[in-house]
Amino acid sequence: MTFETRAPSQNVKAPDELLSRELGVRQLAAVIFNYTVGSGIFVLPAVVAAQLGPSAILAYLICAFIMALSVTCFAEAGSRVSTSGGPYAYVEAALGPLPGFLTGVLNLLSALASAGFVASAFAASAAALIGTSSALVKGALMALVLSAAAAINIRSVSGGARLVEAAVVAKTVPLILFVVVGAAFLRVEYLSWPSTPPLLSVMSTAGVLVFAFLGIEGALQPSGEVHDPSRTVPRAVSLAIAAVVVLYISIQVVAQGLLGDALPGDRVAPLAEAAATVVGPAGRTFMLIGATVSMFGFLCGTVLTGPRSLFAFAQGRLAPRALAAVHPSRRTPHVAIIVYAAIALGLALTGSFESLLVLANISGLLVYVGVAVAAWELRRRDVRTHGEPFIAPGGAIVPALTCAVIVAVIVATVSWIEMASVGGVMAIAAVVYVLRR
Repeated sequence: MTFETRAPSQNVKAPDELLSRELGVRQLAAVIFNYTVGSGIFVLPAVVAAQLGPSAILAYLICAFIMALSVTCFAEAGSRVSTSGGPYAYVEAALGPLPGFLTGVLNLLSALASAGFVASAFAASAAALIGTSSALVKGALMALVLSAAAAINIRSVSGGARLVEAAVVAKTVPLILFVVVGAAFLRVEYLSWPSTPPLLSVMSTAGVLVFAFLGIEGALQPSGEVHDPSRTVPRAVSLAIAAVVVLYISIQVVAQGLLGDALPGDRVAPLAEAAATVVGPAGRTFMLIGATVSMFGFLCGTVLTGPRSLFAFAQGRLAPRALAAVHPSRRTPHVAIIVYAAIALGLALTGSFESLLVLANISGLLVYVGVAVAAWELRRRDVRTHGEPFIAPGGAIVPALTCAVIVAVIVATVSWIEMASVGGVMAIAAVVYVLRR
């Protein structure tokens, strides 16, 4: 990727120029919110409560601080680089092709592994709702949901974005109702804790919890289709992450207030169990439907954003050139979308995504480190590709603090074996890069 001024061709346009910039603040914020709030929120309260009990709110606050730092870096980098690829494009523009490619590989790995896992979880949830456990039915549901998401996103980026907006509403309504209705039945004694837990315990829990906040790195991949990115990206990321933090904390408080010490006991559907204590079996079914819709919305979002990494790789000749194709009438990267959905389906059907999810979590945090460094370097060089950029306050303090906090979280929560696995993936990616160049 370069930022040189070149003489335009009368007949040939760069692939990014063929894309339609239709994503505004509302649409991009919905994509980010949808990408971040996935199926995990329906089981997250039990996992956190098992470690900290009623004081779990402290881990959420630490994660909110980490995300505030990271979002600031994403906002500045995204306002300065407006080409497709998201973090891949930001790091490449700031640090060069190889670091950009490695960032893109980590980002793509995280997105594909998550898509495969959620497709499988969606099939299991949908099969439970219709009363079957057939493996054949589950496989058909995986293929159906990914094919539908691909077809919608090939048709138009605006259509895919509208579906994401609708999915955000559909999955947010049951969560908001859970918070609003459940708040009237809280038991105050369930929310108090006799003493503050040790900082090490809070940090350890936050290290697990922070993975539930990841998603912005994937949601910003369609940067080449964002309208007025210098204005849209900062506003959209701030709006979406603020909404995520408020929603997560509210859900945790209500779930704890309804179930108390029983909350950690249900790791499958704690919110559904909490809803059942208020309105009976109908509440449980309602929340299970909400979880299924949430998974569908996530898949629609990842098929909108994830293929843009393949598209960006192909533009840089680091992947088959066919992946950079743009549909002549729909103006969407249709080949990249089809390939992405096919890989995600393969992971979901084989079940290999379980081992990839460990790599996905670590790689997501490493992508955040790369974006923090890129944001500082882009500002130092005053790179701007589309209007006046957003400038984060504090100079180099925010990027440096972001890197320090994330590295501390990784060291505290990730084993050396897992880190070695990520290192192996990056080494293979580097070899591929050298061979392609």
